[in-house]
Amino acid sequence: MASKKFKLLLGLLILLGSSAFSQTKGGYNPYDTSVIPSKRLPQQNEFWNNSYSFPAKPRNQWEVGVSGGTVTESSDVSSVFPTFGFGVHVRKALGYLFSVRLEYINGTAKGLSWNPSTGYANDPAWAGYTGKVFYNYKAHIQDLSLEGIITLNNIRFHKEKTGLTFYGGAGFGATIFKTMINAKDANGNTYQTLFTTVAGTPSIYSNRKKIIDALKAGMDDTYETNAETEAGNRRPKIGDNTLKPSGSVLAGVAYKLSDRINIALEDRWIFVKTDLLDGQRWSEYPSNTGGNTSLTGDFDSYNYGSLGINFNLGAKAVEPLWWINPLDYAYSELNNPKHMKLPKPVFDDADGDGVVDQLDREPNTPAGCPVDTHGVSKDTDGDGVPDCKDKQLITPTECQPVDADGVGKCPDPSCCAANKALIDSLIHHTPSASCPSDYPSISFKDKSIALGKDAKALAATVASKLKSSPTCTITLTAYPGTSKAQQSLAETRLNAVKKYLVEKLGISEDRISTDKVIGGGDEGTIDIKAN
Repeated sequence: MASKKFKLLLGLLILLGSSAFSQTKGGYNPYDTSVIPSKRLPQQNEFWNNSYSFPAKPRNQWEVGVSGGTVTESSDVSSVFPTFGFGVHVRKALGYLFSVRLEYINGTAKGLSWNPSTGYANDPAWAGYTGKVFYNYKAHIQDLSLEGIITLNNIRFHKEKTGLTFYGGAGFGATIFKTMINAKDANGNTYQTLFTTVAGTPSIYSNRKKIIDALKAGMDDTYETNAETEAGNRRPKIGDNTLKPSGSVLAGVAYKLSDRINIALEDRWIFVKTDLLDGQRWSEYPSNTGGNTSLTGDFDSYNYGSLGINFNLGAKAVEPLWWINPLDYAYSELNNPKHMKLPKPVFDDADGDGVVDQLDREPNTPAGCPVDTHGVSKDTDGDGVPDCKDKQLITPTECQPVDADGVGKCPDPSCCAANKALIDSLIHHTPSASCPSDYPSISFKDKSIALGKDAKALAATVASKLKSSPTCTITLTAYPGTSKAQQSLAETRLNAVKKYLVEKLGISEDRISTDKVIGGGDEGTIDIKAN
């Protein structure tokens, strides 16, 4: 009988395992409307239109599982034999924390008391015995229950969904059982002699283990005698089995192997309103009516400790909700918004110059004035008057400083020769005899394009010399290699030095020219020469 049960269990494992590896969606993607039942699509549409804050609950898979484990009774007679049973169930989530499960278990429990008893006179199973007996039983138990299960660690605030869940629950159902007593051997003889010997020789059978070993060695495994049952026709029956309502509590832990398969270790206690689950209800004490036995008032219960494998089944559905953290989507949306309705960003530009206030270095630029990329009014000749107000757009350096309209006052020429020399210098760029020629060279480190502290100091020296000689001009010369990259780097460095002299040190741009001599010297050096 036991082998048939385990063959059935193996067959179910193979059948369910073959379907467990079919395609699965895994997890919950709120953007996949195929997993939303049609009756909840209106809510989902409202959610997408931002008229309702909560997405619809997705369709989730059913769990089907099989298990195997031990069956032990808690009753008047101790369970001392290892006995096994199996179970099958189907489970469905009603929410992220609560689910319901219909479970059937089938098993056999055995027990053998090591303590001899004499209060069996009213028990028909022990008819023919005198003296002491050792209670024993073999109970075939089946139970069908509907259970409510709560997942204890599904909502996680600081971590994604877990692959390990803890759960607990309770249920109600019905238990049918049939209990047999091993009161005779295969030949129909009692164990009177064996019981008397074991009970009457404490020096030999001095402890529990020795007593149990002696009883096992002297008894067979027939269990041929029906145990006592409820009296009269009040006993509900299914065939030869006693039927009783049952209640149960359970606790377990499940570990996910994949989105389709998990294993579970579980312990379940089933309580039955009967004292005859082990076939024994007679106490060892005199009754109030003067007899030598009385009925006990304790109800028996049994335990099913099991290891099971569970499979998630269902198409166009997410995995069972007890595996999904309902906060996953909310945290994902906070971290990387895809559905969140965000206002259009506004960047203020108080002066209307086209440069936002956060980047504007001149937040009160007069209306209509052209600005550079930093929001500063353009001043082409560097005279301190913006171009939009400058009536002399290009004021020669020698004519500065200027008045409020940007108009400079040029010095009177001392003689015609001086005027001619000045005109020749400005038009033909011929160096004046008084122009300095000892300009320093500016160096760049490695592939740098920014002027360092020393380079800026040298540039300041060049500017000072030029300001002292307003008719003089200079040429910046770089010495790149033959490659395009080297020439581009040289061009960038030339522009950096020129820009610093013009924008930071106030030298007119028309007084500075640039040149490149390919392969003619040190690539990191900019020479400055008078024109």
